[in-house]
Amino acid sequence: MATVKKIPTRLCIGCQEQHLKKELIRIVRSPEGEFSVDPTGKKAGRGAYICNRRECFEKAVKEHRFDRSFKCNVDKAIFDELASQLFG
Repeated sequence: MATVKKIPTRLCIGCQEQHLKKELIRIVRSPEGEFSVDPTGKKAGRGAYICNRRECFEKAVKEHRFDRSFKCNVDKAIFDELASQLFG
């Protein structure tokens, strides 16, 4: 009897909807406190998942969802850097 493989899902912190893990982008805060986009999903640190849409990113920033996910206050300069990495 074949077993059904579980497909991992994550919650987008912008739109608050469940998506497949591979469809979302992981943003990670390293143990040193640096923020970066994690394309592999395997970097060490606390991560938050977000859709690849500017609306989701802006909503997460506006409603302080990054602050809650990372359990710290995130500076506006970090948001600018992450937005440039995500959306060019």
